[in-house]
Amino acid sequence: MANPKVNWSGVFPAVTTQLRADYSVDLEATAKVIEALIRDGISGLVMCGTVGENPALTRAEKISLLEMATATAKGRVPVISGVAEYTSAFGSDYARDAARAGIDGLMVMPAMVYPAKPRETRDHFATIAKATDLPIMIYNNPPSYRTDVTPAMLAELAEFETIVAFKDSSGDTRRIVDVRNMTGDRFIPFCGLDDVVLECVMLGAVGWVSGMSNIFPREGETLFRLAKAGRYEEAMAIYDWYMPLLHLDARTDLVQAIKLCEKIAGRGTDLCRPPRLGLDAAETAEIEAIMKKALATRPNLPDVGLPLAA
Repeated sequence: MANPKVNWSGVFPAVTTQLRADYSVDLEATAKVIEALIRDGISGLVMCGTVGENPALTRAEKISLLEMATATAKGRVPVISGVAEYTSAFGSDYARDAARAGIDGLMVMPAMVYPAKPRETRDHFATIAKATDLPIMIYNNPPSYRTDVTPAMLAELAEFETIVAFKDSSGDTRRIVDVRNMTGDRFIPFCGLDDVVLECVMLGAVGWVSGMSNIFPREGETLFRLAKAGRYEEAMAIYDWYMPLLHLDARTDLVQAIKLCEKIAGRGTDLCRPPRLGLDAAETAEIEAIMKKALATRPNLPDVGLPLAA
């Protein structure tokens, strides 16, 4: 059985890390981003994930972001931190530091840089799971990180009680069913790729770690709740409108694309830390056109119990 103390569900934006012109971390601006997301009704926060530019941050910067996020959230929604370290020892150390920062859980990626063998990946997750009492979401993103956490590997990690959820960004929605067939309700399934979220919910996902819900959080939460309730006709109207934006989450330059959309929507800056550079003129024009159409055709949202718009 999944840990009964963990009730992760709904939309968890992978929060962007706001930067100043000199590329230093802007805690105040990031806090404003978080506050706006919570007011708009999101269900949780993932700090220092891929979209949060985790590998481009120092340990001290990450911990300062976590401390700020927990202070801003004030317990209103769970705050989870990405763990994207180069070694199992570094990941374990970070997990302990993150716990001291007061967060609610961890989203653990395979060891960065090294495309590990399956038994090495399992050992990496097991090592971190044994180093912390925080609940853990395993993050699988083979297109980006070249390491595939298969359903069979997840089943082998079921013995570790702190591992409670998995986020799949492979794009293969069948994995939700495969994991369920192998482990029952042992793990909480999360969609990790924006442009297959409706399909994932239909197959049993109870959460969504989302990039584009940074820009359109109410649309993301409404879409997710409609799908969970089986109101598919209403959900499809939003999904059709949302899809050109959701595809941006599947690009290799998703961080730049999402942050540019944030800037256009007035929700943040488009600055990223090198080696990520700003998008070129053609890419920028493409995204500006997508955003222009999206803003001009923004759908009327049915009532799903969200708070009144901020």
